Amino acid sequence: MSERAIPLVDLDKFVNGTAEERKAFVEKLGSAFHDVGFVGVINHGVPKSLVDGFYKNAKAFFAMDVETKKKYEIVELAGQRGYTSFGREKAKQAKVADLKEFYQIGQEVEDGDTIKEQYPDNIYVDEKPAFTQLGRELYVSFEKAGSQLLKAIAIHLDLGENYFDTRIHNGNSILRAIHYPPILEEPESAIRAEEHEDINLITLLVGASAGGLQLMNKEGEWLDIVPGEDEIVVNVGDMLQRLTNDYLKSTTHRVVNPPREFWHTPRLSIPFFLHPRATMDLTCLDKCVTSEFPLKYEPITAGGYLDERLREIGLKK
Repeated sequence: MSERAIPLVDLDKFVNGTAEERKAFVEKLGSAFHDVGFVGVINHGVPKSLVDGFYKNAKAFFAMDVETKKKYEIVELAGQRGYTSFGREKAKQAKVADLKEFYQIGQEVEDGDTIKEQYPDNIYVDEKPAFTQLGRELYVSFEKAGSQLLKAIAIHLDLGENYFDTRIHNGNSILRAIHYPPILEEPESAIRAEEHEDINLITLLVGASAGGLQLMNKEGEWLDIVPGEDEIVVNVGDMLQRLTNDYLKSTTHRVVNPPREFWHTPRLSIPFFLHPRATMDLTCLDKCVTSEFPLKYEPITAGGYLDERLREIGLKK
């Protein structure tokens, strides 16, 4: 591998490329997700102006006083919409909470699909209306880029390009703005985000305002992920790993604290967790189960799995 911790692919080669370019993209993306679990994506179609605008407004939201932010925290929504205050979420194996607060924006169904009844409404911030409005626009843009990546993965898995289309249409995806405040005192063993794997199919992460993201390689070493300008970092989630019987790799990652001299520096990051519809069957694909790689997981739906995991990380009782 090069100095980069993760491979780099050009999504435009898949969306608008020749047959040869599309084939090469599928092979490179499939290899990255199988070997590393992470990939950097350029020419992804998510406008920089939209990312920058949302970052600016997210920063302004988190700068508001705690009392104002807590108006937008609806505990019974289990962190799936609106604000989640500092110290509420932890990694499933962790004893203390991560050093972060966040805001989540979810699916808005506009085509009469009855699945709308399953989703709570988004919570719009009166004091910062551009924050949630731009968040919705960014959500749609991420959803479009993510659907193209899943088309390529479906081809790689020999499922047919459109395998995921109906399964992710009006899916339960989440756009999360995460704020890691300045560290004011010695943390109680916590880091900004303890080592974990994501729950969903794939995660698309637009460049953070400060470093700290690391992945664990096959040798158990932590490697820094340092994306280039206008690059999106994409990783496999547990749902996709489960569907493929561990053929595609949901890699452990974390966000470490900066050196003490930079404790005063906050960090802001914007991941998009691409989820399918709750009814998607996550039963391992037959082609991924062999005598060499026997079945590892019992059948479960995406909705059942999400519910299980939300309880593990402390967002749902």
